[in-house]
Amino acid sequence: MLLWLVPGLGVKRWLLLLLVGITLLGVGVAYFLLDIYRTTSGDELLVVLDVATLRFWPREVRVAVFLAVGVGFVIAGIWGLNHALLNPFLRPGQRLVDQIAGHRRRERGPRVVAMGGGHGQATLLRGLKGFTNNLTAIVTVADDGGSSGRLRQNLGILPPGDIRNCLAALSNDEALLAQLFQYRFNDESGLGGHSFGNLFISAMADLTGSFEEAVAESGRVLSVHGRVLPATLHDVQLVADVQLPHTIQEVRVNGESRIPEMAGRVRRVYLEPGNPSAFPPSLQAILAADLVVVGPGSLYTSLLPNLLVPELLSALKVSRAYKIYVVNVATQRGETSGYQVSDHLAVLEEHVGENLFDMVVCNNCYERALPNGVEWVKVEGSASKYPIYGADLVDEDQPWRHDPTKLAQVLMDLLYERTGPLSE
Repeated sequence: MLLWLVPGLGVKRWLLLLLVGITLLGVGVAYFLLDIYRTTSGDELLVVLDVATLRFWPREVRVAVFLAVGVGFVIAGIWGLNHALLNPFLRPGQRLVDQIAGHRRRERGPRVVAMGGGHGQATLLRGLKGFTNNLTAIVTVADDGGSSGRLRQNLGILPPGDIRNCLAALSNDEALLAQLFQYRFNDESGLGGHSFGNLFISAMADLTGSFEEAVAESGRVLSVHGRVLPATLHDVQLVADVQLPHTIQEVRVNGESRIPEMAGRVRRVYLEPGNPSAFPPSLQAILAADLVVVGPGSLYTSLLPNLLVPELLSALKVSRAYKIYVVNVATQRGETSGYQVSDHLAVLEEHVGENLFDMVVCNNCYERALPNGVEWVKVEGSASKYPIYGADLVDEDQPWRHDPTKLAQVLMDLLYERTGPLSE
């Protein structure tokens, strides 16, 4: 019971207001009874009032009994009302006071922006939502493969795949609703390859008349704490210059999905059209953020498409937020084979310039086995221009990916070490 008195729950002020109201109501009833005593002469009525007010007991005993019974009734009433109203919304195995405390703490959490796409960004959001509700995911819209690519081509909408993944990661009900959003139809259904979430967002875009409103409404359906925003509303295509193996010849590859499949080494990527305007709420989120996290995610096809939107890059450069780049745990076939931390940073600097980040976070635990063709991304020496923070960030079940909780905890520790707890 004492946990309800912990500062910050937002409960005590209403409890005090309730008690004051009950006290005033009691005083009003007391004045009413006194007036009856003073104005009536009926013996039977006075006897009834004497019994009702325990007048035959000493004054001190009567006061103690009324106070004890009154407090007991108030506590029982509040307790019963809370459970009657909130029980349908409680998560099994968690106390109501703990859930309220966690909700209040996350409400006062730092403003965090996560830039990227793919599974890496969803992993990051899944961890960060345990620390703050003030989350904004800025997602690339250059995807042109799979279900997203087909919907983009057939319906002329922005690709919903990465946005769907982020909405599912931020959902409060990942056990069911998010699984439904991620459900992918088989080939026999006639919708082979499409996910339910992609179709839902596409239908919502048609109903609401805009893609951004469809994303917002989808977030409400999933009870998302935070926002998922596209980097731009323009229909952009990712293009890469790829150097073919065993030659100096470069070829141009059109389309995000084709870049990892092309044999060779990616030399440069860019967007067409080359100067798309940013989605204004995405700009506002970066400028208002306490922490901006770039990565983890596919270097060329998830991270750079966001940073290649000129207005987003400019906002990131002038933002006063703590800017952290999270390096992938392992290499990615077709994009970063053989890359180390220094290679990732060199690619970013070639595309968007130097001194963009305040800190680089990378994994330093290489004990687990990786699939064939995948290698650890390691720090080579200490020649980096950026401060580097290494920690065990590996997912025990999928060691080529980040563990959401480990990564989020490291990021929050680094932010609070720099700024102090923002919620205080």
